Amino acid sequence: MAVTNLRLLLDGLTAGPACLVTVESTQGSVPREAGAWMAVFADRLVGTIGGGHLELQAIAEARLRLAGTAASNPAPVRYALGPALGQCCGGVVHLGFVLLTAADAPGLGARLVPRHHPVALFGGGHVGHALARVLAPLPFALTWIDSRDGIFPEPPPDGAVCEHSDPVQGAVPGLAPGSRVLIMSFSHAEDLDVVAACLQRQRQHRDLPFIGLIGSQTKWATFGSRLRSRGFSQDELTQVTCPIGIPGIGGKEPEVIAVAVAAQLLLSLKSA
Repeated sequence: MAVTNLRLLLDGLTAGPACLVTVESTQGSVPREAGAWMAVFADRLVGTIGGGHLELQAIAEARLRLAGTAASNPAPVRYALGPALGQCCGGVVHLGFVLLTAADAPGLGARLVPRHHPVALFGGGHVGHALARVLAPLPFALTWIDSRDGIFPEPPPDGAVCEHSDPVQGAVPGLAPGSRVLIMSFSHAEDLDVVAACLQRQRQHRDLPFIGLIGSQTKWATFGSRLRSRGFSQDELTQVTCPIGIPGIGGKEPEVIAVAVAAQLLLSLKSA
């Protein structure tokens, strides 16, 4: 979503100026985190700083600055999210307001797009397709890998890099350090080879913070036996999460599984 909003902002600047509203700092309970942004044009908006009366007041202030009827003070403006603002969050938000033109476009990407955490998704089946769509607006940089030709959608989900690898586990050594790995190929044999390659990489680098395998506890018991026969210890096997997805979410539809797995990845960012 951040990449899409940046593209909309850059496209909009070719037609006219905007006022960039950014959350500079926060205290207490607030609707958005520091770094969140919204671009206010004379006739449209891109992004959000959390909605509600805070956003309405920020839009009004931004349009006054666009019109030249308010001083372009570079200092952040303080907003208390209490009764006076018609909100009850109880926190405080400091917003920055900066006028932008097309001349400012070259530096906006590095400034506005947040860090994206690498994810390697092995498998282009129904769940893989659903998961790629769910991950697209989230803070993840997706590398989507399969051994089969013609398996990826055209065009791929926003920001996804699609990669053909045969054998599929041959892609593991080249994954970006810090990749979170999701394994859900069309074949249990491929799944096993990818898990083994990930564990081998962990022996050398320990740079894969999450290795998730789709399947049941029965599947994992079988995999555990086969991986131990390949020389991996029980301690090494504990690095693999199987089944994947937040426990307690029912339903086996691809979209339900995708949401549960994406939520689990988001939680893994907090514990990293």
